[in-house]
Amino acid sequence: MTKPDLLMTGPMMPLVQEGLAQRFTVHKLWEAADKEAMLRAVAPSIVAIATGNHSPTDAALMGRLPNLKIVGSFGVGYDAVDAVWAGEHGIVVTNTPDVLNEEVADTALGLLLCTVRELPQTDRYLRAGRWLDKPYPLTGTLRDRKVGILGLGRIGKAIARRLDAFGVPVVYHGRSEQKDVGYRYYPTLVGMAKDVNVLLIVAPGGEATNKIVNAEVLEALGPDGVLINVGRGSVVDEQALIAALKAKTIRSAGLDVFEDEPRVPAELIAMDHIVLFPHVGSASVHTRRAMAQLVVDNLVSFADGKGPLTPVAETPWPPRS
Repeated sequence: MTKPDLLMTGPMMPLVQEGLAQRFTVHKLWEAADKEAMLRAVAPSIVAIATGNHSPTDAALMGRLPNLKIVGSFGVGYDAVDAVWAGEHGIVVTNTPDVLNEEVADTALGLLLCTVRELPQTDRYLRAGRWLDKPYPLTGTLRDRKVGILGLGRIGKAIARRLDAFGVPVVYHGRSEQKDVGYRYYPTLVGMAKDVNVLLIVAPGGEATNKIVNAEVLEALGPDGVLINVGRGSVVDEQALIAALKAKTIRSAGLDVFEDEPRVPAELIAMDHIVLFPHVGSASVHTRRAMAQLVVDNLVSFADGKGPLTPVAETPWPPRS
């Protein structure tokens, strides 16, 4: 049986590459000496794309593939894929939700604790031999804090459950109020920022959330405020954040994501009172394997005529009539 043709836009985990090779003829775009020539040659036969968000899967690319039926994206966020355009042109987009919820929630709590209790700084203090001179100064605490979650989706709820166990009050802001949760809803982000001293971002990227955490929001968060971001770097106005940290408009920040990853502004790297992670929210062997397998399962299921397992909201399955 002839295998259908799949375009892989960049390097992906061996589990993905090997799993897809069993069911598809895989064309590895990043390995082509002449990418344009390769695209021209294979474009008519491509029915699927596998992408790890390493390059935009936009209308310009998808529009060149007349028989494209599905895009399998690695990660819960899929802002590098133009899902709206795909949906308008009958192309299904899948992501990898749920399998990473707990890992990212664990990381979010770890980042919050590291930031508030200054745990990375205490480690550096000990290694530098400074404990021999005097104890590390007393730090902040979670005990007197209220956390406002921006984006109470699957991961946001997993974070909220952990904060419940820590005895930390939780409120939230999002596109709309969720009637089935017991946390207080704020209709405006600024309004929530005024009432909390931790703003924890789990919101996805995209035009709707681009730089919505701006100077006004940071001003509302206040001088004891802590910003934690495990969502997307684009949600925060990075220059406004740098200015707020320098001016002590807010107290500190813990960031796992950045606007132009993996490039991180030198101004942030130079600050010792913040905590920076290199986008490791879901980066455990266990969770990344589960995500990789879901990419494969989505594409194989679709190729076998069973439909996608986890289509995104913009491309529901079965398609709406």
